[in-house]
Amino acid sequence: MLQFLNRCSKGRGAWLLLALTALALELVALYFQHVMLLQPCVMCIYERAALFGILGAALLGAIAPKSPLRYLAIFIWIYSAWKGIQLAWTHTMLQLHPSPFTTCDFFVSFPSWLPLDKWFPAIFVASGDCAVKQWEFLSLEMPQWLVGIFAAYLLVSLLVLMSQFVKPKRRDLFGR
Repeated sequence: MLQFLNRCSKGRGAWLLLALTALALELVALYFQHVMLLQPCVMCIYERAALFGILGAALLGAIAPKSPLRYLAIFIWIYSAWKGIQLAWTHTMLQLHPSPFTTCDFFVSFPSWLPLDKWFPAIFVASGDCAVKQWEFLSLEMPQWLVGIFAAYLLVSLLVLMSQFVKPKRRDLFGR
């Protein structure tokens, strides 16, 4: 399996598939926000930013999959997935155990050099409350689903990182 992942990480197809999954999740989030009129909270916006980190890592890996740039893409992927798990877990705890003493911020705070909420307000402006449960599927709330999604991204990214240290099998003309 690790040899397979090693070969996949050196081709554009796997990186583009990763980008497609992250883009699909971003589009679902925008559908929830702009069509179903669910109000994203600060944690939702941060989780969305972590997902954009995975999308960016995938596009970086697709640019030059056979170069050392692939390693940078893998590390960005791992960091974004890990950060996404942390954010989604915190958001889940805010929803499962609401408390007047533990709340999320009212406004997102991106770095001054990357004010995403000013550049793309339709995507990165928060208007909801983190403790409010707005959507449920199969008895799980949205942040609970995101914990699983980010965990899957993290697991695959760690396997891809481990696969970089495995030498691929060399095949001869007869397929042995």
